[in-house]
Parts: sequence; C-alpha cells; structure tokens
Amino acid sequence: MQWETVIGLEIHAQLSTRSKIFSGSATTFGAAPNTQASLIDLAMPGTLPVLNENAVRMACMFGLAIDAHIAERNVFARKNYFYPDLPKGYQTSQMDHPIVGKGHLDITLEDGTVKRIGITRAHLEEDAGKSLHEDFHGMSGIDLNRAGTPLLEIVSEPDLRSAKEAVAYVKAIHALVRYLGICDGNMAEGSLRCDCNVSVRPKGQAEFGTRCEIKNVNSFRFIEKAINHEIQRQIDLIEDGGKVIQETRLYDPNKDETRSMRSKEEANDYRYFPCPDLLPVVIEPSYLEQLRSELPELPAQKRERFEAAFGLSAYDASVLSASREMADYFEQVQKACGDAKLAANWVMGELSSLLNKDGLEIEQSPVSAEQLGGMILRIKDNTISGKIAKMVFEAMAAGEGDSADAIIESKGLKQVTDSGAIEAMLDEVLAANAAQVEQYRASDEAKRGKMFGFFVGQAMKASKGKANPGQVNELLKKKLEG
Repeated sequence: MQWETVIGLEIHAQLSTRSKIFSGSATTFGAAPNTQASLIDLAMPGTLPVLNENAVRMACMFGLAIDAHIAERNVFARKNYFYPDLPKGYQTSQMDHPIVGKGHLDITLEDGTVKRIGITRAHLEEDAGKSLHEDFHGMSGIDLNRAGTPLLEIVSEPDLRSAKEAVAYVKAIHALVRYLGICDGNMAEGSLRCDCNVSVRPKGQAEFGTRCEIKNVNSFRFIEKAINHEIQRQIDLIEDGGKVIQETRLYDPNKDETRSMRSKEEANDYRYFPCPDLLPVVIEPSYLEQLRSELPELPAQKRERFEAAFGLSAYDASVLSASREMADYFEQVQKACGDAKLAANWVMGELSSLLNKDGLEIEQSPVSAEQLGGMILRIKDNTISGKIAKMVFEAMAAGEGDSADAIIESKGLKQVTDSGAIEAMLDEVLAANAAQVEQYRASDEAKRGKMFGFFVGQAMKASKGKANPGQVNELLKKKLEG
C-alpha cells in the first residue's frame, strides 16, 4: 500500500522582550533557578497581571510579515491543567480570539520549487516553568524562571507532506522571526521549539489519519529524524493490523525513537474560559500601519533583490539570505570589493567552511567582512592568485595580520605578473623536462591535453605558486607549440 504523510507544526517562539508577558520579571537565560519568578508569575493572591505591550507589537509584526489577518479585538483565556511546573494551575493563552489569524509562508524545496504553507493562527501565551531531573536522585526539581516568559505559538495548516518539507518550513519561520528581531531563534536554549503533529493515510484518501503529536523538538536535525521515525512507526503499526492512537509522544535522540507520553487532550479537556484579570486587547488600524512602515526587508524580498541587483543565482541568493546576519555580512563584503559573484563564492565557500569547522556563527567570524572584501580586491587586481588567496585567508583567520595587504607584504606572497620573469622560469622548466617536451610535441591532441597539466604543475611549483596562472597557461602553450 502507498502511504501519504500529513504533517502540521506548532512552533513556540520565545519573544525577545526584556521582561515577562504579564510581569516585570527578567527573561535572561541562564540565571540561577527560581531567581526570576515574581509573585505575579506565581499567581499569588492579590496579584494582577499587566500585559507587556512589546509582546503585542512583536506578534503584530509577525502577522504583517506572513500577510495574515490581525484581529482588531483579541482575548486572553485560561487553559486549565495541573502540573508541578505550572504554579498557577492554568496557563494564560489565547483560544477563540487569537491575535493573528490566517496567513501563509512560502518555502523553497530541495528541487527549487516553491510551496505555500498555510498558517492557521499565531497566538500569545505564557511559558510554564521547567522540571529538572538530573541532579535530584529519583526526585524532580522545579525551576520557575521561565514561568511567564512570552511565547508566540505559530500553528500551521496540515500542508506539509514530508520531514524535509517540515524542516524547510521551520527554517523559514526561524529566519523570519530573526529578521523581524522578535526572537533570537536559539533552539539549544529553548527559544524556538516545535511540536510535530504527524499522521499517515493511504494515497488518494481525503480523510486524515489519526495523528500523534511529538512534543518539544528543539533542533532541525531532530525534527527530521523524529518525524521520519514516527511515520515509519505508524505505517508498520497499521500494516500489522493495529490502530494508531491519538496521543502525545516524546522523541529520544539517543535511541532515535518516539515513545508515548500521554493520551492526547482535546480543547474541552482544558476548560478554557476568558481570563477575568485581563481586558480584551483592541488593536487600532493606525497602530498596524505604523508597524508596517517599520518592517525590515524580509528574507523573500532580500533573496529577490540579491538576484535582481547582483545577478546571483536563485540558489546563491537563497543561501545568502537565509539569515539576516549572513546577508548583512555578504553585502558588506560586496560593498568593499565591488564584485558580488566573487563575494558570494568566498562567503559560501571558504568562510562557511571555516565557520562550520570551528562551530561558529557568522557574527563570530574571525575574518571581518572588510578584511575579506579587501582580500578579494587583491585577487581582482592580480596582486594574488586564487590559490595564494586561500593562504592569505587562512592567515587572516589565524589572526596573523589586520589586512590582506599586510599579510601579502609580510609573507612575500605577491603574485609574479612580469612576463619576462615568467618566460625565463618556463624556459628552465622546459629545459629540465626535455624528454616530456618531445613526447608532448609528438602526441595527438587528446594526449597533449593531459600532458599540459604536468607542465603547468611544474611551472607553479617552480614559482612557489606565485606566478599568474593565466599568464603561465598562455606563455606555456606558445612555447610548447613553438
């Protein structure tokens, strides 16, 4: 039987506010346990929440960026359940009247096609605390620092059909919230987490299968692995005559498997009702227009501009616009050297390789955009060859000089472009390899092509890589043909 996968995602993005959504408590990551939870966060008797306007502003910016309907009137509700890390006994969230309604986001798939993913809603809510199990010898500790941290929960339509599509969508959301400056996207710190709703159905069937939710997956790699495992688990279960049960599951990366956590609750299990302590939020059209004017250039717009203004391929433009920091770095390099294609090649090639090897983000690059742009200028004016440039780049990355010019000067790496000097060096190479020269001249065109590379290699070795490769090729061909 042929199976089709249906996936919908719920992404929780922690908003980059300095204080919590309903109190003045700090949201700084890494503080000592229970040092950032106020009486309001704990819902102590007599305390009242006050809505953080910056959280509302960020939610509206996201809504505008995905071309969504933004509710003129949205309402906070209480989602009631009991868990040790939920001190109030309820979570303040939004149910029937979310701040952001239907919108969409386009994703680019591996084959270059673009697919539009519907977004059902995005609503504001507070985070719960965190249960700690490692250091308590059979008991659990509760850290309430996260309690009350502002979240934007982004709920997709069930439009995704594979784990790779799901990862592409999460990456697109990740890039968007970082471009907007509303979430730092640090998945390792829990700033962006994903719940994956997965089901399978026979191909051609309109009705959805029974879905399972994989809770709190916090890396792109784990999202793909968790979904693929769950797809296979459900198919195997059905083909063996079993039935998929609607439930919440956890992904264990060490065992690469999902396991049951609890049966899946429905909305009525939470007994939602409007929060009596918070008034409805009314958003004026003028407020939205002001925010619209403040939106930055978004990833899709930047990608289109890179293609149109710089003549980059769709692939190059997509890679370079994947993050705001990468795009800014590339544009600074391009501005410094005046050559978008060379800048793109070096940023996507040597620089990205260096960052990946050392586990660094682009903001931590040991080579600044100005340094890289200055080095590319030396390639363009034939001061150095591409091969020498790699040596210069490595020296800059190791902190051996403030600029390409300083490194070229101190290491004597300036390219030899004097035709007379190159000719004299070639004469020596050919004289030292007289037998090969005779063999070359006696060979047919096919063999000559292979042998030519030998002479080029000998010439570059003799010049210690400093001879201009173009001139070497041109002059060598003349001498061998002569």
